[in-house]
Amino acid sequence: MPKSTNRRTIVRVALWAALIVGLPLGLLLFTWILTLPDVSVLAKSNPTSTNLMESRQDQATQQGRAIPRQWIWVPLSRISLHLQRAVIAAEDGAFLRHEGFDWEGIKDAAWFNLGSGAMKRGGSTITQQLAKNLYLSPERSFFRKAREALITRSLEHHLTKERILELYLNVVEWGNGVYGAEAAARHHFGKSAADLTMDEAAWLAAILPSPRRHDPLRKTEALARKQQHVLRWIHRVSTPPAPHAR
Repeated sequence: MPKSTNRRTIVRVALWAALIVGLPLGLLLFTWILTLPDVSVLAKSNPTSTNLMESRQDQATQQGRAIPRQWIWVPLSRISLHLQRAVIAAEDGAFLRHEGFDWEGIKDAAWFNLGSGAMKRGGSTITQQLAKNLYLSPERSFFRKAREALITRSLEHHLTKERILELYLNVVEWGNGVYGAEAAARHHFGKSAADLTMDEAAWLAAILPSPRRHDPLRKTEALARKQQHVLRWIHRVSTPPAPHAR
């Protein structure tokens, strides 16, 4: 067989293979994108539940346990500025500057994980964590991370930074069955989120990476060091968005 004929045959086979493989993948991707949540509704309405809350409830049911849900929604104007600053400082110091992804933070986390030989840091922003809490499962996979990235961009596109922070502070897990700043303030300190001191806010921010492990709040030496770090970090981040009444 002439070389030119052989080459045409190979190209034809390659094109058919690409079509056979690519078409189903394209349809799958198209369907996958169509099923992404409509985050624009969050601009004017609050979620009635989150995927994380439902996941925790399912886990408790499977284990034969009952965990009452403590969750009280409050506007950002009724959440202490101390807590707003503490959470931004501890979780996402570049929150007001990035558009959903802190590339420097991601790079630093990657280098840290490479050096430690384990996935100890994720580099997730507040917006990414909100996307995960609201809509996604706790599994770690490429497709879940890709979905998280698309939802994160959509949140940043449709919502203001103030609204993203308000949503995050109202749905983030702060103990066993404890969600949001108001429930956390009452559960851990017996007061409203509006009345939290800087010291108390730093404690709440310090337990965010492992809220259930630190419930009830035990001021261990390790946690105290983290709380002191948060207090120092507070002065390095920008002031959070000015709250307004809703």
